[in-house]
Amino acid sequence: MDQLTPDMILVMVMISFAIFLFIVEWIRVDVVAILMMVALPLLHLVTPKEAFMGLSSNAVVSIIAVIIIGAGLDKTGMINKLVKPVLAIAGTSSSRIIIAISCTVAVISSFMQNIGAAALFLPAIQRISKIQKIPLSRLLMPVGFSAILGGTVTLVGCSPLILLNDLLVPFDLKPFGLFDVTPIGLALVASGILCFVFLGKFILPQGDVSENKDDEHAHALESSCEQGTQHPCFYELTTSDDFMDYRDIVRVGDIHLRYLVSILALTEPPDIKTMSPAPHIEIRSGVDLVVWGDKKNVERMAAKEGMLLKKTVEHYDKEFDPAHSGIVEAVVSPRSSFVGRPLGKNNFNDRFRVTPLSIHHQDDVYRAKLDDIILRTGDVISFYGTWKRLEALNQEGGLLFSLPQDLEDTRPEKALWAGGWLVLALTMVMGFHVHLSVALMTGALGMIITKVLSIDEAYQSVDWRTIFLLAGLIPLGIATQKTGTAAWIAAFILHIIGDVQPIVLLIVIGILSTLFTLVISNVGATVLLVPLVVNIALVTHTDPRLAALVVGLATSNSFILPTHQVNALYMGPGRYRTIDFIKAGSVISALFLVVMITMIYLFY
Repeated sequence: MDQLTPDMILVMVMISFAIFLFIVEWIRVDVVAILMMVALPLLHLVTPKEAFMGLSSNAVVSIIAVIIIGAGLDKTGMINKLVKPVLAIAGTSSSRIIIAISCTVAVISSFMQNIGAAALFLPAIQRISKIQKIPLSRLLMPVGFSAILGGTVTLVGCSPLILLNDLLVPFDLKPFGLFDVTPIGLALVASGILCFVFLGKFILPQGDVSENKDDEHAHALESSCEQGTQHPCFYELTTSDDFMDYRDIVRVGDIHLRYLVSILALTEPPDIKTMSPAPHIEIRSGVDLVVWGDKKNVERMAAKEGMLLKKTVEHYDKEFDPAHSGIVEAVVSPRSSFVGRPLGKNNFNDRFRVTPLSIHHQDDVYRAKLDDIILRTGDVISFYGTWKRLEALNQEGGLLFSLPQDLEDTRPEKALWAGGWLVLALTMVMGFHVHLSVALMTGALGMIITKVLSIDEAYQSVDWRTIFLLAGLIPLGIATQKTGTAAWIAAFILHIIGDVQPIVLLIVIGILSTLFTLVISNVGATVLLVPLVVNIALVTHTDPRLAALVVGLATSNSFILPTHQVNALYMGPGRYRTIDFIKAGSVISALFLVVMITMIYLFY
């Protein structure tokens, strides 16, 4: 082995210092990366140009573009539209539910950040758990692990794989294509899902259905409640053709007074759908209407008024999609202009096209004669309306919305544009061999030009902590390679393990990468390990591209501890303990290494 030089020693000190700060978390990981970016040129380990090369690297640009494209797909509600068919396929079997949702999440994760895919499906999984009476802890972990595994299906599925080609440039190695990792990624996803299907009862916490029950008030406010329960729900009815014959005019307000049922939508001639109709609107013959109320009250209304009660919301299914509308609670704030006035005088239906459903007033909940109740500070009003209308009410002031995340302005009319730009970006990469960063940025720019996202929303969607983490660690990798530190460490490791077969070396690299990613970020592990393992592979006459690929894949093998973003997201709702992740994660991690090495051996 060559002698250690002062520069090599200094680089190893900086690497050790960075890993130490990653573990103890005295300062944020992105600040650690920026510290490396500044310190390395000051120590003359890299040039100033090399220090800031990461900010302009193709990997960083690709990650920014992928995040923007994912935000565009989310903004249009395309991901939410996948939930209904997935649930229809899944049925009531817990195994089918795990397979259906996990496969869907894995596919989405292969083209957008896995944390985004996991977050999008969290409400749906919670709803399924409650409806099917399956403990949430038995569903969330398989889906979360599938989201992480889905990142290995394409080269844009996770940051380490996006970064991989840039790290191969100094070695003049052939870059990987977008779908070069797909066979391995699909095998990893399939093995992970099957492991939970067959071994789930042994490695997953069994949980208790009661842990998923919210209080009745919160359950009653779910926009997607199941008809037939004791809680208020949506129902669609049709008035008879002779509804207006031989009777006085029936208005929207009359129905609420008689049956404690709120009309949220109805059809006016010739065929105009009216959302949140005003109390004075007449109900005519042969029209559809959607109401909110207790089943017994709705059935009583249907029988008395001669209406046909439908099994599901059919005619208004798009309007009542959770991506388009829903229910929120609003608190009357101090010094609000609404205080001291009867609710009816505020004309919420006419001014904002939202419907008040109930008022929590002085320790009592009122659903009848709401218009006569004089509002006081602290009263809680439940409103139904489209998100746009509720946002307009929120901006009026005087009310504090307790569920502001439900007021997000979605743009379902832009769904085709969003999907089209994603397809175009992928086509440019696969069909025309356009560079990955250029193709993805084209898709991101297209979403902005066609107003799927505004430019401000695009900027806001990017997690700049991830960007600076990646950009700040790239010069550390450059310093490791430039000073000969990577070659020296490679020779030292080879001296310890001796002469081994290439397949054994890949197994060692896989285990080393897995251990690294448990204590530092997967981006940091990739940047530090790729130069090292490429040098080891070159010395042992092993394919250096395969050694680098093992690192790029194995740094996603982050299941044993809840340190990964997806695991951290699901830990609270699933009421998991660290020991739960250790138990299931150890099995999945071992399976991950076996499947990965086997697929690499078979395909490469």
